[in-house]
Amino acid sequence: MTYTCPMHPEVRQTEPGSCPKCGMALEAADPPRNETEYTCPMHPEVVRQGPGECPKCGMALEPRRSSGEAGGDSTELRDMSRRFRFAAALSVPLLFVSMGDMLPGAPVSSFLSPEAKRMAELALATPVCLWSAWPFYVRALASLANRSLNMFTLIGLGVSVAYLYSLVASLFPGLFPASFRSNGEVGVYFEAAGSIVTLILLGQVLELRARSRTSQAIRQLLDLQATTARRIEEDGNEVDVPLEHVEHGDRLRVRPGERIPVDGEVLEGRSSVDESMVTGESIPVEKQAGESVIGSTVNGPGSFVMRAEKIGSESLLARIVDMVAAAQRSRAPIQKLADQVSAWFVPSVILIALGTFAAWSLIGPEPAMAHALINAIAVLIIACPCALGLATPMSIMVATGRAASVGILFRDAEAIETLCEVDTLVVDKTGTLTEGRPALASVEAAGDFGEEEVLAIAAGLEKGSEHPLAAAILEGARKWGLQPAAIEDFESLTGEGIRGRWQGKSCALGNRSLLEHMGVDGSLLQERAESQREQGRTVVFLSVDGKAAGMISVADPLKESTPQAIDALHRAGIRILMLTGDSETTARAVAQQLGIDEVRAGMKPDDKAEAVRQEQAAGRVVAMAGDGVNDAPALALAQVGIAMGTGTDVAMESAAVTLVKGDLRDIARARRISRLTMRNIRQNLVFAFGYNAAGVPVAAGLLYPFFGILLSPILAAGAMSFSSVSVIGNALRLRTAID
Repeated sequence: MTYTCPMHPEVRQTEPGSCPKCGMALEAADPPRNETEYTCPMHPEVVRQGPGECPKCGMALEPRRSSGEAGGDSTELRDMSRRFRFAAALSVPLLFVSMGDMLPGAPVSSFLSPEAKRMAELALATPVCLWSAWPFYVRALASLANRSLNMFTLIGLGVSVAYLYSLVASLFPGLFPASFRSNGEVGVYFEAAGSIVTLILLGQVLELRARSRTSQAIRQLLDLQATTARRIEEDGNEVDVPLEHVEHGDRLRVRPGERIPVDGEVLEGRSSVDESMVTGESIPVEKQAGESVIGSTVNGPGSFVMRAEKIGSESLLARIVDMVAAAQRSRAPIQKLADQVSAWFVPSVILIALGTFAAWSLIGPEPAMAHALINAIAVLIIACPCALGLATPMSIMVATGRAASVGILFRDAEAIETLCEVDTLVVDKTGTLTEGRPALASVEAAGDFGEEEVLAIAAGLEKGSEHPLAAAILEGARKWGLQPAAIEDFESLTGEGIRGRWQGKSCALGNRSLLEHMGVDGSLLQERAESQREQGRTVVFLSVDGKAAGMISVADPLKESTPQAIDALHRAGIRILMLTGDSETTARAVAQQLGIDEVRAGMKPDDKAEAVRQEQAAGRVVAMAGDGVNDAPALALAQVGIAMGTGTDVAMESAAVTLVKGDLRDIARARRISRLTMRNIRQNLVFAFGYNAAGVPVAAGLLYPFFGILLSPILAAGAMSFSSVSVIGNALRLRTAID
């Protein structure tokens, strides 16, 4: 979500707050049409219109939404690759000229005088240190202007000091005192400056290539989209139009083998549709008039006409892509540690470099000043905190993308971090443990009513309801050949049932608490109802004019995967609590069948939310899994809300994790992804901290008095680049670790 000021629309940020110009509260806003928002991969709160550099860390901004093109936006990669190739072409002869006397065979000094050698080094190093390194200087100056010191501050300082010192030493050697001279000559470090630039550019190229691989999951999803649709015009003609020209309500023809262009409803015809993109099931699903279809799924051998209902960003695929992209940009709480370290790390490194220079210039061996300069530069280069900044975002980007490819959508990085700590899972019954597609099991009448009359009145009441039981009763009436009764003054009573008027008489359909609420005596039906509940069936009662008229039992079979999922969660040490609005007997029958630890029945939406609060008050980390509107409050309250992708939009909006396939086994898989990701992040942080902790003292020369070891700035640059690439490589391992 982007927020902007109503008076200063150029002010845009990803968090709510006040406008820095006028102080007004920022309002939610969509990005302007045909403009792409760019954000920093390490600081997602930074949002700009158009490409550029992050004012905090200097990294190139990336589009917030993937274009779907292979490789994505590769502008920076192409630029860095071009600069690297140029720098490498000049750095190789530069190293030969500088260090050729150490090679076997004819030394460079045999055909180049010291003066000519310095001029040759100057000529080769200048294009590298000016043109190839130019982006580093720009970002270093930006970091100083924004008072946000970062890795480019250190790189810019190190390279510019080495080059400018060598430039002055080559053109005006007489300015330097004896402490800068070795064998009467002032040393120059063009080869160090040029090699540092080349190695850092190599690291940037490798990093950009690796980062582009993290968006592969989004590109694969976008590749599933249809590009055109066959629209049926008002005159009956059919024309192919670009997908962006499809509007709500358009009638579209889907031919055999085509991708369904948008989400919608079948109007006529029938076919089988491969929905494996969403459900993971390879068996095609039969579709006929009145049934919904999902955009980008593949039509089988039949042909049908559909009505476009959800287009563009409203479609399921677009929402999945947006959820993955948002999760990849989000920040895990553990990232705060890296942020806190980075805040003081760069200033500390600059102080250490100054201290290194001072110590070597005062007590170092001759030429003292030359040693002081080269060791200070080595400290600046090796301490670049790029690996530290990448440690968390890279793992999050890889994990969320890979999880999406197996049907698990994380809303943000915090959900990944919290899920691995969950010890209690609260689950709804209908649609979560069960199929959510109940079927009519039995109809029993009471008093002067017959079974068909009971079912017809119940179907009439349920015509206005969205509860899963409504579909079962309506379908049951259709199979019995009954027309739903005409109902007036329909009213839904949350957590209890529905009521209305039939032929001038008040009637109601719902659970036992509804009968009690309306003062209806249902004792005659209770014994028969209890027998149905013991079989795991749900029972609803019908009353007409204040008297019990009958009852209807509905069976909702357990999902085939539910027993395996419960077993996997128990093995992972998760305690499972089932909350349901169903009766105590029905709920306990299901819980006993599955081995669920605890069950609470007769729960209303606010009761479910209160149950979650109680679990949290007891010190438990709670995840809530549900699929209905009545689960939304509990989903939002739990530390981790888990929505079934087969459920309602409200549940998905309230949840931190969405299981696209609606398979409860994916909760155990999501938790495993969470644990693998957090372990990977910790490995990256340990590596980055350990690298800097070991590298800076060595670069400062602390080992020299004992072992005579000094770290060349060239080796420091190589080590710095290698550390960043190593962190990225470790993060990319998650792609194969997550199955």
